[in-house]
Amino acid sequence: MKKILPILAFLIATYSFAQTPCENGMAGQYPCNGLDLLSRISLNTFGTDRGNDSWGWTDPLDGKEYALMGLGNGTAFVDITDPVNPIYLGKLPTHTDSSTWRDIKVYNDHAFIVSEAGGHGMQVFDLTRLRNVTNAPETFTEDAHYDGFGHCHNIVINEETGYAFAVGTSTFGGGPHFVNIQDPVNPVAAGGFSGDNYCHDAQVVIYNGPDSDYTGREIFFGSNEDRISIVDVTNKNNPIPISNGFYGSVDYTHQGWLTEDQRYFMIGDELDESNFGFNTRTIIFDLSDLDNPVVHFEYEADVAAIDHNGYVKGNEFYLSSYRAGLRVFDISDIENQNMVETKFFDTYPTSNSARFDGAWSVYPYFASGSIVISDIDRGLFVVRDHLLGVNDNSISNFAVAPNPATEIVTVTSKTEPIAQVEIFNVLGQKIMDLNFTESLSENINVSNLQSGMYVMKINSTTTKRLLID
Repeated sequence: MKKILPILAFLIATYSFAQTPCENGMAGQYPCNGLDLLSRISLNTFGTDRGNDSWGWTDPLDGKEYALMGLGNGTAFVDITDPVNPIYLGKLPTHTDSSTWRDIKVYNDHAFIVSEAGGHGMQVFDLTRLRNVTNAPETFTEDAHYDGFGHCHNIVINEETGYAFAVGTSTFGGGPHFVNIQDPVNPVAAGGFSGDNYCHDAQVVIYNGPDSDYTGREIFFGSNEDRISIVDVTNKNNPIPISNGFYGSVDYTHQGWLTEDQRYFMIGDELDESNFGFNTRTIIFDLSDLDNPVVHFEYEADVAAIDHNGYVKGNEFYLSSYRAGLRVFDISDIENQNMVETKFFDTYPTSNSARFDGAWSVYPYFASGSIVISDIDRGLFVVRDHLLGVNDNSISNFAVAPNPATEIVTVTSKTEPIAQVEIFNVLGQKIMDLNFTESLSENINVSNLQSGMYVMKINSTTTKRLLID
C-alpha cells in the first residue's frame, strides 16, 4: 500500500482534465463528432513546452496499455490502462539536446527513439521497466544506444523481420539506414539505401498485396519529399529500387500508410495546403502493380488544416491534421474513389487554418479502443469512439435524473416497466447489476461510484451516459 500512495498523491495533484462526453458537437472546449474525451495530460505535467510524435505499447504479460509521447526534451511514458485516470510514469530525457522533432516506434517490448538533435543517435528503452514504477514520475535512463548516425528525422520498424529503418539521417544521402534490432539492446548496423532522394517517413512490410511478383518480399514504401519511393529491401546488402510514384501539385511528400490489403497507399503532402490553397488533401495511390504506382484519386476535406501523420486500421483512416485535430475517415469504398469523414476530435479549438500547431500524431491500435493524440501545444489526449462503442438512445421510454448525479439517480419510464439496470465503467467492466419487479420508477444509490463517466443499460436495450460528480 505504501508504494501506491505516492502515485495516488501525484495523480490528485496533477490531473484536472477529466473525461468529457462529446455532446452537441463539443467535449468541453473541444469541437468533436463521435469521439469522447477520456483524459488529457498537459505539457506542463511532462516538464516541457512542446510535444511531437506518439506511439503505443501493450504489455503482453497483463494487457496493460501505455502511451509513448515525444517531447521537446525527451520521451514520456503514460499508463493509460484506465484511460480516465492515466498515470504519468516518467520521462526518458533526450540523449543530447532538445529538439522539435522526436520519433518513437516499438519492437519486442522496447522503444526505439530518434531525434533531429545533433548527435542523438537511437535510444533504446526496455518498456517492461514500466511494470515496476512505484514513485512516479521517474527519470529513466536508456538501456542501449546506437550511434551509427547522429541526427535522424524518423524511424520505421518492420516487426516481422526485426529491422529498423532510420530515415532523414546524414548517412545514405538521407535514405533509409538499416539497423538489425532483433536483439533490441544490441542494435547492429545493416547497410542502407541511397538511391532515391532524402526520405522523410516510410512504412515497411512483408508484402502480401495484389502484385504477386513481390509476394513475401520485404518492401519499403518511402515518402521522399517529392515522390513515393518503393524499394525491395529483402536483401539488406543489395536493396533494389522498384519504382516511384508522382502526383500533381507536389510540395512536400510527408508520410503515407498502406490500406490493410496493401493495394492503396494514402499519403499527405505537408505543404500543399499552405502553399497551393488546398483544403486538407490526401492522395491515394493504387499499387496493384508495384512497378507502376498511379494516383487513384485525391480527397479534399472540408477544413483548410495541414495534414501530418495518418494510419489505417481496418476500414478507417486516422489522420492527425494539425489545427483540425484528429480526423477519422471511412475508407471501405476506397476502390470506388470514396472516403467519408465520420468522426473528429479537434485538439486545437481556436482555428482550423493551415498552420503548424495542434495534433502532431495519433495512435489508434489499442485493443481497448482508446486512441492517443499527441498535440504540439496541449499535450497528450486520450479519446474513444462513443464510450464502450455504445450510443446514447436519446429518444426512448426512459429518463435518468439527475445527470450528473452524486448520491441517488432515478430511472423513470412512461410505459415500459423497469426490470434491470446495469452500470459499466469506462473500461467496459460491469460494476452494478440490479434487478427490479417491473416498476415505472427506481432509485439507484450511486454514492459509492467515483467521479467520472459511466454507461447505464436499462432492460438490456437502452443505454444512457451517466455522469457522477
